[in-house]
Amino acid sequence: MKQVWITGKGGPQTLQLREGADPTAGAGQLRIRVAFAGINFADIQARMGQYPDAPPIPCVVGYEVSGVVDQVGSGVSGFSQGDRVLSFTRFGGYSDTVVVDSAWAHKVPESVSLEAAAAVPVNYATAWTMLVRLGALREGETVLVHSAGGGVGIAALQICRWRGAIAIGTASAGKHARLKELGYAHCIDYRKQDFAREVKRYTGGRGVDVILDPQGGSSFRRSYRSLAPLGRLFMFGMAGSVQGERMNPLALLRELATTPWFHPLSLLNNNRGVFGTNMGRLFDEFGRLAPDMVEIVRLLGEGTLAPVVDQIFPFAEAAAAHHYLQDRKNFGKVLLRSPGFES
Repeated sequence: MKQVWITGKGGPQTLQLREGADPTAGAGQLRIRVAFAGINFADIQARMGQYPDAPPIPCVVGYEVSGVVDQVGSGVSGFSQGDRVLSFTRFGGYSDTVVVDSAWAHKVPESVSLEAAAAVPVNYATAWTMLVRLGALREGETVLVHSAGGGVGIAALQICRWRGAIAIGTASAGKHARLKELGYAHCIDYRKQDFAREVKRYTGGRGVDVILDPQGGSSFRRSYRSLAPLGRLFMFGMAGSVQGERMNPLALLRELATTPWFHPLSLLNNNRGVFGTNMGRLFDEFGRLAPDMVEIVRLLGEGTLAPVVDQIFPFAEAAAAHHYLQDRKNFGKVLLRSPGFES
């Protein structure tokens, strides 16, 4: 099989395409011939040595794939060879063949392409966990989504619309028109505008009910201050610590130094909640999360949820794909196409 390896800490040039032996499905597992692998910001942080959950370098990362089942392990029911599936991968997704626990995989609805399916697991499960499972999002509530043009941002918008909530987002100005076409009620240019001030202005001083923030550092503090009573802040990343192609210890320390501590009395007196979400640390909880994914896939088949795929790069151009995502050029999901796969 072919795999994209991180060969050392540093820039995208450390990604190399290598050959390896095909894995075999064991008990309770599926082997998938991969069509597309999703790229997430955690992969970039792993490449730079900033993601502590990643395997030791050299390694193969990747949290999600779509493809076709070609081997079914013993004890597995509900899947057959030839099934089109989407699946989480506990790293190793940048491969043309993966073996996964069958509980991590779901059949792709007939109306959904494998390209779109690869954009579902991480982004939609993350947004769902924050907004639905933990956030108990209600009709009429207002949600602020940072990095609104990314994969999680678009997933969050679609979930907000399904729940009858109002979404406002932060993004660079060049993405605002398209975000509004998709359904964002209001957009904030994070490069030129103070989002906390804009939130207060938009909500008449009240604040918003839910905030999804992957930025880290002082952004968490300003987001917390932008919450209305009964508001919920969800922190799901530290993207602000990524500056340049290599680990920048000063940038990382600056982000950590400006990350706020939330005092219990502040939470109590302000009637606010603060949550952290890291899907990479929930693999042992998949039994509890499986119903969420079943509902996500159902809504995907109905068209209520519809991933936006921005760019697809072949495995051999994984470095260019990382450059593209790290430079925040994407609008929606960035994927890798497995060698030899034709859509």
